[in-house]
Amino acid sequence: MAIAKEQEMSALVQERRAAVVEAEAEIPRAIADSFRSGHLGIMDYYRMKNIQADTQMREGLSKGGEKRAKGKEE
Repeated sequence: MAIAKEQEMSALVQERRAAVVEAEAEIPRAIADSFRSGHLGIMDYYRMKNIQADTQMREGLSKGGEKRAKGKEE
């Protein structure tokens, strides 16, 4: 019984990951449509990209800080 439930949960995880991949594929199309329709300007696009870069940098720094802190404790 537990094995069957585990397999069901694994299948559900795969389905959800597939849905995320499909949704992520829509993002470039939505951005292109926004450019064409005039709802997104070039400065808005650059601002969005800058925020994404800042977020990635901060995530990288926070992960790097955890590794350094763990290394000093050991």
